Amino acid sequence: MFRLLRRFIQSPRNDEFERTFVSTPGAVAIVAVTQENHVILVSQYRATFDSYVLELPAGMRDVEGEEPMVTAVRELKEETGYVATNAEHLGTCLSSPGVTDSTVEVFVTHGVVLGEAEPHGPEEDFMTVHLVPVREAIAMVDDGRIQDAKTAYGLMLAVRRFPHLLV
Repeated sequence: MFRLLRRFIQSPRNDEFERTFVSTPGAVAIVAVTQENHVILVSQYRATFDSYVLELPAGMRDVEGEEPMVTAVRELKEETGYVATNAEHLGTCLSSPGVTDSTVEVFVTHGVVLGEAEPHGPEEDFMTVHLVPVREAIAMVDDGRIQDAKTAYGLMLAVRRFPHLLV
C-alpha cells in the first residue's frame, strides 16, 4: 500500500536531480453536517505527533476499485457511527506535496443520522467523536485548535459552497 519511491527528475532548466517520496493510494475525508448544523469531528491519536489530532472523519483508499465517495461514507460510519445516504465532492487536498504523492478527496454530506460505529485499528479504538457547530469549527481553525490541513480545507470549501451552514 505505501511505497518509498526514488525518482530522477528533469527540472524546467534541464537540470537532473533525485527525489525520494512516499507513494500511497490516497485518502478521503468527509465534512458531515447534522440537521442541527453541527460538523462531526474526531479526536484521534496520531503516532507521528504522539498526540491527539482533531480532524474530519477520514481514511485511506484501501479497498481496490471502491469509489472515493463510497469510501468516505464508509469511513464516516466506521469511525463515528453516523450514516450518510449521499455525499458531494468538494475538492482534492494535496497532503504534503514535497514528501508524498498522496491526495485527500474531500466530500460533504448533510443531515446524517446516528447509527453504530465500527472502529478498525488501534487509533480508532480510542477515537472520540465531537459535534461542533460549523461556525465554531471555523473559529477553531482560526485560533489553532484545528491544525489538520484536510480539515481546514474541507471546512473552508463547505462553508463557501453552502453559506447557510454558518447560521
